Amino acid sequence: MGRRTLLMGVVNITSDSFSDGGLYFEPNRAIEHALSLLNEGADILDLGAESTRPGSHAGDPETAAVSADEEQARLLPVLEGVLRERPDAVISVDTYKAATARAAVNAGAEIVNDVSGFTWDQAMAGVCAEARCGVVLMHTRGMPDEWGAQSRLGGNALVAMVHDGLAASLQAALDAGIAEEALVLDPGYGFGKRLDENYALLARQAELLTLGRPLMAGLSRKSFLSRTIAAGQAARQSETEAIEAASAAALVTAILHGASIVRVHQVQAAVTAAAIADAVLSAQ
Repeated sequence: MGRRTLLMGVVNITSDSFSDGGLYFEPNRAIEHALSLLNEGADILDLGAESTRPGSHAGDPETAAVSADEEQARLLPVLEGVLRERPDAVISVDTYKAATARAAVNAGAEIVNDVSGFTWDQAMAGVCAEARCGVVLMHTRGMPDEWGAQSRLGGNALVAMVHDGLAASLQAALDAGIAEEALVLDPGYGFGKRLDENYALLARQAELLTLGRPLMAGLSRKSFLSRTIAAGQAARQSETEAIEAASAAALVTAILHGASIVRVHQVQAAVTAAAIADAVLSAQ
């Protein structure tokens, strides 16, 4: 990392993800989509087999709507299929379950992307330490089925909460024996942050670099972007065009505010947007 922004392409092997649930639920379609993302320029693939969209019953590995066994049954055939075709592919697994993380790393995944930052499954830190894999620690406020009822936070309180939460996750990782250079932090846009709170966080994202680790930003197709562009845009653009344009704008903003990795659904457009942001940064 550091020479240019890295692109993490999203592959949702789910029936109910917010933006593309069901499109790649069938393994062969998911594999085909993953290979297309690599061909378009993705540096990393992020495979996820359980939706953590707002309102979903995710969070507790014991009571989650998608069990660890079901998650692995969805995920592992796709992971293995991609690596058969592209053995050099760098694959991340988007899971908060230690059992799934262990199975995925054993099958060839190199990164565990935990949206809970090691807070939902206490065994996760130990599994990642033993696997010696890369880890993305994301900040999440509460559980997905609680997000709609959470109180709003001002900018200072919000940034402090995210900073302190990520600091705690980082310390838990280090205490478990995970190497510092294996860790990346994610502010967790949309995960327990309400609408305009996400913009306040994005505007001050660079403050999180004081934690000493690179940042990843996942802003692609977030619902707060959709709500911002809803008024007045529909007459001039299709909904799909509008959200992709908004995602590209948010991606550039995140890079200019310190993100080293961006998580995206449409890789081809993101390659172009990231190149412009990187050119701006290199000119400073």
